[in-house]
Amino acid sequence: MPELPEVESVRRGLAHHLAGRRITDVRTMGSRVIRHSPAGLGEFIGQRVTDVVRRGKFLWVTFGGARTLVAHLGMSGQFRLDGGDFRHTRAEFTLDDHVRLFFVDQRTFGYLAADTLIPTPDGAPGGAGTHLAAVPARVAHIARDPLDPAFDVVPFAVSIRASRSTIKQLLLDQKRVSGVGNIYADEALWHAQLNPHQRGRTLQEAEAYRLVEALRDVLGAALKAGGTSFDELYVNVNGESGYFARSLRAYGRAGLPCQRCGNLMRRDVIGGRSATYCRACQPLRRRVGQ
Repeated sequence: MPELPEVESVRRGLAHHLAGRRITDVRTMGSRVIRHSPAGLGEFIGQRVTDVVRRGKFLWVTFGGARTLVAHLGMSGQFRLDGGDFRHTRAEFTLDDHVRLFFVDQRTFGYLAADTLIPTPDGAPGGAGTHLAAVPARVAHIARDPLDPAFDVVPFAVSIRASRSTIKQLLLDQKRVSGVGNIYADEALWHAQLNPHQRGRTLQEAEAYRLVEALRDVLGAALKAGGTSFDELYVNVNGESGYFARSLRAYGRAGLPCQRCGNLMRRDVIGGRSATYCRACQPLRRRVGQ
């Protein structure tokens, strides 16, 4: 599933091409892509785009009013501009400059939905790409991400240090911190030298803050590289792949030497999700102070 760097790369591409453009037509192919908006997306025809916004893994398009178009890419969703006959097209938008934008989704877990903007509880902008202190109702439960200027480190650190869950599971909880999935959770834990099995309540305060810094460093570096592409299921709006895969230190490296200490990397399953780490330089501590 695309994570923060991939979705932000898509958002930036969309903002470049959509800002100020008017939608002149919308077509959807099948009911699954609009399963959360069975009445369709016709209300956006004739509307002019003001912003393209992201929080965590969610995107939304604003039009200067209370109604907004929300997009979630799911496992394989893509936005693609004119340039070919795209297989697995689920929706097509035509703009007033005659450019067409396609929502393509092979595995059909992604969706498009009409929604209403509601105020953000903290009064800060809803996400990357807007100054408006509002967020779609269906996105309101999603926490801010580590690259968001309004992300508050202190309550995040307090919440994870109070939890009995493993820190790998905590990083994947989008209600605590958004935009992080398996790839960047493994990478951040490797950089912070923290074991994914370690319980949140065993973290020392300094370790919690070190984890946040590792998240910011990894996500920022991946964003500069355009995200991580392993196959054709993630590309940006121009069809270009991200190249952060060549910088991965943990994810996908089970059985290979750790690039810090040389010991073999290990892959475990935690809470139904894989975790790749080095047992030598990411040692497990069971209690604070050990």
